[in-house]
Amino acid sequence: MSDIAIRVENLSKQYRIGAHQKNRNLREALRDAFTAPFRRAGKLLRGQATGAAGLDEAIWALKDVSFEVKQGEVVGIIGRNGAGKSTLLKIISRITEPTEGFAEMRGRMGSLLEVGTGFHPELTGRENIYLNGAILGMKKSQIRQRFDEIVAFSEVDKFIDTPVKHYSSGMYLRLAFAVAAHLDPEILVVDEVLAVGDNAFQKKCLNKMQDIGQEGRTVLFVSHNMPAITRLCKRAILINEGTVSLDGPSQQVVGSYLINGNGPKAVREWPIAKEAPGGDVARLRGVRVKTENGRITDVVDIRDPVLIEMEYEAIKPGYVLLPHFELFNGEGAPIFISLDQDTDWRGRPRPLGKYISSTWIPGNLLSEGMVFVEPANATLEPTITQYCVRDAVAFQVVDSHDGNSARGDWVGDLPGIVRPLLKWETKYFPV
Repeated sequence: MSDIAIRVENLSKQYRIGAHQKNRNLREALRDAFTAPFRRAGKLLRGQATGAAGLDEAIWALKDVSFEVKQGEVVGIIGRNGAGKSTLLKIISRITEPTEGFAEMRGRMGSLLEVGTGFHPELTGRENIYLNGAILGMKKSQIRQRFDEIVAFSEVDKFIDTPVKHYSSGMYLRLAFAVAAHLDPEILVVDEVLAVGDNAFQKKCLNKMQDIGQEGRTVLFVSHNMPAITRLCKRAILINEGTVSLDGPSQQVVGSYLINGNGPKAVREWPIAKEAPGGDVARLRGVRVKTENGRITDVVDIRDPVLIEMEYEAIKPGYVLLPHFELFNGEGAPIFISLDQDTDWRGRPRPLGKYISSTWIPGNLLSEGMVFVEPANATLEPTITQYCVRDAVAFQVVDSHDGNSARGDWVGDLPGIVRPLLKWETKYFPV
């Protein structure tokens, strides 16, 4: 028996912009037929063309997308807004038909793509739970066994016998996710709708999705929350302009998405001296982020040390220089500043020549997310800044799935600029 839960092959979806729809109702058709001569006359009076050009533009939301997901895999789908992620999930969930290719699912599927998807507005929350369970092929007794758990998770127990058309968007979302996650789906498909909920509910949903993955069920998770993607998914697929741009380990795919084409990379160099930032005494020639084995990297495991390297030239002798780095997180908040403490050069005037100053950031210090590096250098006595390049390089810190980082077994959000792994001790006193 095949272990493939989802197979997508040469999947394409085309939309037509401005085209007349074939499924208009009779009233719309009669109205358009009656007013067409007047509209054409108006266009001629205004000097506008009456041809079809511009009325039937075709765009491809997806084009030749192919991949497979094995049973029990938790796969993240990432990409910019408009890349085609939601269209892909709608086709997989049988909400939208593809223009070309096919998507095949093996197993009972629960999906949460839009707030209230699959709910009948006139039915109560209780009735919608049973309706969704029946659609999934579950027996009434099986739904009854899950009912209390669903209601408790959704926190809408006071309104469970109220028609869902009276629910707020948050109530809709909580109940919809609870239904999709608790009615034993073999495949769970979740779009970015978690962004609608509050922080506490998002944490609860992320914990539940991790539980589902650990139970051996298949999860497709679309999100712009990159730390959540790297924590929950060992594999990620990057969708770019309707095609699969990258498919691989989530840490690598997320790092590529955040850095390549979207900001500074892990290395930046100025090979032409006159184009390099600098003053009368020193100028910058390169900044690099490296691993322990000397490889340039834009993705760093939170547990591993990382080297920040600055290459510069002293172009006027006799000055004491103070190279330093300042690090910022993705929100622009300063993490820390580190000044050159090399005893060989501290307080010593520098002769002409090239220098490479570097420092190690230990593992289990930085928090997960993007880290931007600002290299700078200044003279002392007098203090004059020679160069300061904001966001010269950047790298992505990804947290561990193994439970041996500062995160431990917690999968929810952990605020803070740093995340040190501190030593804990617990003493037990039996009764």
